Amino acid sequence: MSVGLLILFAILGAFICAKTRSAAGAVVFSLVALVLFIGTPVGQGLPGAIGGLMSAVDDATTPALSGASSAATDR
Repeated sequence: MSVGLLILFAILGAFICAKTRSAAGAVVFSLVALVLFIGTPVGQGLPGAIGGLMSAVDDATTPALSGASSAATDR
């Protein structure tokens, strides 16, 4: 079986579990699909992209959360 077909089955399994209100099953199928996707060449950059996004959010929110003014952070 190809990885794409396995990902499709995992997403379908997550959808079926969500429709039957089985939260644990839906989470497991979603995690399996995510792991399979990251294993593909297309998904190889996903962890780095998420890390970059989290870094940008952290850089943007730190001055607001620490109470520093924008003039103090520009120096």
